[in-house]
Amino acid sequence: SSAMWICDLTHLISLVVNLLDSRSVMGDLGWIAYPKNGWEEIGEVDENYAPIHTYQVCKVMEHNQNNWLQTNLIVTEGAQRVFVELQFTLRDCNSLPGGVGTCKETFNMYYYESNDEEGRNIRESHYSKVDTIAADESFTELDLGDRVMKLNTEVRDLGPLTKKGFYLAFQDLGACIALVSVRVFYKRCPSVVKNLAQFQDTITGSDSSQLLEVAGSCVNNSVAEDLPRMHCSAEGEWLVPIGKCVCQVGFEELNGSCQECRLGFFRSVLQNPTCSKCPPHSFTRVQGATSCSCEEGYYKTDTDPPNMACTPPSPVSVVRKGKSGKNSISLSWQKPDRPNGIILEYEIKYFEKDQETSYTIIKSKETEILADALKPSSVYIFQIRARTSAGYGGFSRRFEFETSPYLVAASSDQSQVPIVAVGITVAVILLALVTGFLLSGSDTTWCVCLRRCGYSKAKQDPDEEKMHFHNGHIKFPGVRTYIDPHTYEDPNQAVHEFTQEIDVSCITIERVIGAGEFGEVCSGPLRLTGKREFPVAIKTLKAGYSEQQRRDFLGEASIMGQFDHPNIIHLEGVVTKSKPVMIITEFMENGSLDTFLKKNDGQFTVIQLVGMLRGIASGMKYLSDMGYVHRDLAARNILVNSNLVCKVSDFGLSRVLEDDAEAAYTTRGGKIPIRWTAPEAIAFRKFTSASDVWSYGIVMWEVMSYGERPYWEMSNQDVIKAVEDSYRLPGPMDCPAALYHLMMDCWQKDRNSRPKFEEIVSLLDKLIRNPSSLKALVNSSHRSDSEPFNYGSGHQSVGEWLEGIKMGRYNELFMETGYTSLEVVAHMTLE
Repeated sequence: SSAMWICDLTHLISLVVNLLDSRSVMGDLGWIAYPKNGWEEIGEVDENYAPIHTYQVCKVMEHNQNNWLQTNLIVTEGAQRVFVELQFTLRDCNSLPGGVGTCKETFNMYYYESNDEEGRNIRESHYSKVDTIAADESFTELDLGDRVMKLNTEVRDLGPLTKKGFYLAFQDLGACIALVSVRVFYKRCPSVVKNLAQFQDTITGSDSSQLLEVAGSCVNNSVAEDLPRMHCSAEGEWLVPIGKCVCQVGFEELNGSCQECRLGFFRSVLQNPTCSKCPPHSFTRVQGATSCSCEEGYYKTDTDPPNMACTPPSPVSVVRKGKSGKNSISLSWQKPDRPNGIILEYEIKYFEKDQETSYTIIKSKETEILADALKPSSVYIFQIRARTSAGYGGFSRRFEFETSPYLVAASSDQSQVPIVAVGITVAVILLALVTGFLLSGSDTTWCVCLRRCGYSKAKQDPDEEKMHFHNGHIKFPGVRTYIDPHTYEDPNQAVHEFTQEIDVSCITIERVIGAGEFGEVCSGPLRLTGKREFPVAIKTLKAGYSEQQRRDFLGEASIMGQFDHPNIIHLEGVVTKSKPVMIITEFMENGSLDTFLKKNDGQFTVIQLVGMLRGIASGMKYLSDMGYVHRDLAARNILVNSNLVCKVSDFGLSRVLEDDAEAAYTTRGGKIPIRWTAPEAIAFRKFTSASDVWSYGIVMWEVMSYGERPYWEMSNQDVIKAVEDSYRLPGPMDCPAALYHLMMDCWQKDRNSRPKFEEIVSLLDKLIRNPSSLKALVNSSHRSDSEPFNYGSGHQSVGEWLEGIKMGRYNELFMETGYTSLEVVAHMTLE
């Protein structure tokens, strides 16, 4: 058999395999014609003067014609569904003088399955009919004179086939026909690498709507993050990729394979997509490193994260005041938490408060000093830093201590102050630990964080329990937890921890593609050292911004930088060391999902739409598992790339939802996108993963209606009232019933009755594997009581019903358009 590639711009390319092509056969075809005076083989040449085999018959003047032409055995090579392409010419019966009564303008095609060569032993009754073949164009005497060949092409499919091979047969009942070529082929999904997974070439299934799920195997030096799978369609196209492989630590993805990290770069965790440059004062000895080694004189502990720089000693964090007199103060301190080597000495800097320009430096090899020659009744500021062979560490925070007044001697009570303070501190810690133990039970993992500013706990939602610490976070094995940037005293530290700084020289802004809340959104190429150039989206912070606006702008990057999932928009990095401040993300060629659907109304198959919904649900499952609640899930906040992959975006801390006044309903705490928001979130600002599921149901409705506005032109107050009264959106036109039932489950009033995102992903996977379950469509004329627009038994007229749902102002419009009874209203459609 021979093969050729066919390119499909929407999906991955398909592979067509020829089982028979009569044009390419050298010598006689050797097909069997009976009776012998029927079909006859004629040697001709095609338009390129290449020899071709043509069979023709033209017994139009004789009655009772039954001429058969049988091919040799065609081996299927395991294909269960094959295609037959016929090219032929056929004579117009009206152009034959006297032959109209017996002349035919069709012929029949048959097939017979067999495991053996049977030659002439096949009876006509054993054949199964494929179809009656007719010509789109027939030729006349004039065409013969002008040497015009009116060639017809017809394609039919056979299946399911179960045996080693089959014979084709062509029956003529009195036509004037020339069979120019016969091509038999089947389709395969070709071998391909997708998401670092190798998928072997696969023969398509036997049914035209069947999708075969194929498991992929990870390429060299990669591991499965989620079992990679794709679906082979009947047309030989790979559809709906699920799961992916990621490069092992010490490797990064480059041109579809995993390459070792270069010298000076490392990759220590699977969640980081690329190798990172060694932090300051560190290096690698070999390629493929998983960590970097500190330069001589620089240190870090084994518990420090791999991306932390090797440094001199960390700052001194605990300083205690000893005895003080009117002219002196004695101090002691603890060694730094991370000495990073042998401490050679300490440097103590102090000055009188508000007199910072005049300071004194003392050096000590011990962890205590006596500062003398001070003024009585004065406040002094002390800072301490340590020195190792790598140099000085950073100064500690400022500690304030006061000298004694002239007339007061040190009393015995003063010496008790440290003891009392320590006693109170111990009591508070014990109380916290005991209380925590009683509240938590035995299965809770505890982390105690003692900081100079004390312990600070954010307000928690009992249904969405999360643990936040100011400068650190709890990590459970195998689980990543979202950390709210708001819990950091210094927002810049969150930006530093969760994002990568990109040099502005690596970015070229080529064009403006939109406007955001804080400034313009642009696109252009990003060139990083050791990587090929690729397009990115660039959000810029407009000039004249306030510090709060800068924090809000970079807050989105601090959130986005914590996520790593194929259905979440990927943060490449930030530019904060030059102006304008920028956020760099991957570039999504098709823009927002709502606009994309409106532009391509009706252009996608149901399977493609379900694939988009599956991607969005997978991204939301990831966010839910991390403990992140989106609050503004809508089609406008989903971005689509060139492969129709949908990615959740818009993680802004401060949301401006839409420009028009009715787009959001303002409550204490900010604006809410009413049409997408669960009722408990509107009424009580109760945002949870369950309220995100409600919003996901609205997104499903937007996708299946190709970007329709939810609730159309109803006002926000009318939407709130209708939802509260148990009204729900109707099923979109041509929407599969299974998808609409899932929407209705997402819109359950009791949030505990709504499905989890994990369950939604599982259900959509089942629908993708069984496309026949999507054939049943929503029947808008037979709605159940749980479906929208349940009119109730108490309303006797359309006017009364409209008044009951606070829409009485539309009564005249209903009358004018013919909706005069509830029975007629019940059959309303989106048309």
